[in-house]
Amino acid sequence: MARRIVTPGGRVADTDILDVDTSAQTITLRRTPDTALPGRYGLFTTGTSSYVKLGTVLSSDTTRVTRKLLTEVDEHSRLSAKAAFSGWYFDHPDQLHLPYRDVQIDAPIGRCPAWLFPAPDDSSHTWVIQVHGRGTTRAECLRAVPLFHAAGVTSLLVSYRNDGDAPRSRAGTYALGLTEWRDVDAAITYALRNGARRVLLMGWSMGGAITLQLSLNSAHRERIAGLVLESPVVDWRIVLGYHARQLRVPAAVAGLAMGTLERGWTRAVTGADTPIRFDRLDLVARAAELRHPMLILHSDDDGFVPSDASHGLAAARPDLVELETFSVARHTKLWNYDPQRWEAAITSWLERHIAAEDDRGGV
Repeated sequence: MARRIVTPGGRVADTDILDVDTSAQTITLRRTPDTALPGRYGLFTTGTSSYVKLGTVLSSDTTRVTRKLLTEVDEHSRLSAKAAFSGWYFDHPDQLHLPYRDVQIDAPIGRCPAWLFPAPDDSSHTWVIQVHGRGTTRAECLRAVPLFHAAGVTSLLVSYRNDGDAPRSRAGTYALGLTEWRDVDAAITYALRNGARRVLLMGWSMGGAITLQLSLNSAHRERIAGLVLESPVVDWRIVLGYHARQLRVPAAVAGLAMGTLERGWTRAVTGADTPIRFDRLDLVARAAELRHPMLILHSDDDGFVPSDASHGLAAARPDLVELETFSVARHTKLWNYDPQRWEAAITSWLERHIAAEDDRGGV
């Protein structure tokens, strides 16, 4: 169990394709809490069409959900029966129809590829650095780029050690934010050297844990204007305890796994690069150390990262933390489920906090 916690994993099939109607351009999936969600999503499979976009739910019953296909599939497309339902929607930056370029960040782990979307106004000096979650890549963050572009903010979508795009560490394992933040800190250096005067951070899921560590540890803390956290990991113990219960792993075993990861001498067994200090990853307990305003967006029925710690952090630091709670939306699918509300919450927060920085003279 300890090894599983820190080992990067690929995308896991979580539904079945039951039927594809190429004339009507519909697809029928096995019903799950995710596949029945309203909104626009993506579906990863294998075959000639390895990724397709999904639209509205057309019909459903207790076992099946039929959705509109937004990617054209013809009779020659061969989709595997197993598939992974995703909130990505966009899987390549070209799909946003915005100017961008590939850049390289010189991070401690090596050169980490990133996508840079310049603000429409060359005089803008505010950048947002977006950090994806566990088991995904920077494409996860594409959904937020148009919003920041409309707000006049340059977007930098980064990679970090062991995510499949960036270089691999010695053991190739996650540190759950304890080391990954250093690669993102290098992205702040890149932004400041290329015209940024202040930096926003946006973290998705485990990316939230990484950006929280960055906000505490970065040498550039004075240039960080605020954080936007989407379905974030705020306390890993809560997340891992939840998953242990879902897997019916006894609490004592889950506690032993976390204790094993904390001990340096067990690295030969766990495969971890470094001991995982869970106290350092508990941002509710460390709430007094926080200094940057933040907006948290979290669904109370997340199903992967419980929202308990997000509520705890908002209660501990009401002076800094605004919490926008959703229901039904599940994990990192808030934009897909209710894009108007999601975008309005972030836009309103940006307007208030960027304007406040401007009124104070900003950074």
